[in-house]
Amino acid sequence: MTTTVVVERRIAASPGRVWESLTDLRRLPRLLTGVRRVEVLTEGGFAVGTRWRETRRLLGREATEEMTVTVCVPPERYATVAGTRGFRYDSEVTLRAEGPGACVLRASFTARPAPGRKPGPAARLLARAGARAVAKSLAKDLEDLAMAVESPF
Repeated sequence: MTTTVVVERRIAASPGRVWESLTDLRRLPRLLTGVRRVEVLTEGGFAVGTRWRETRRLLGREATEEMTVTVCVPPERYATVAGTRGFRYDSEVTLRAEGPGACVLRASFTARPAPGRKPGPAARLLARAGARAVAKSLAKDLEDLAMAVESPF
């Protein structure tokens, strides 16, 4: 049972400006209303191997996941992996230039059982509710990001 959610938004800012905001991990709680806390676990800039703990509120409770960057192609794309409670979470962010000073930001999230795990009926029901909550959360992240980078200040 694999669940994937994809959200896109056009943003009136260059891919470089959007990339800088997205990869400034310490700033994310001030930028994205859904992110409560970020604890960066590695030294250096944003690159393959960068790890952080991100705490969000989802489905009425706070959840913390440890994220690891698995792909990093500035300013076009990055991917992360996380996993807890018997699931693996893969996320990908892509930026596609669209004319001068604009881009399309695409965020995808895939949840699947960890190898050797088979979810029961309750997990399948929760997956549907979780997919809706994740879609709403991703859409809000993109909205927050657009407001931050499109602002002249």
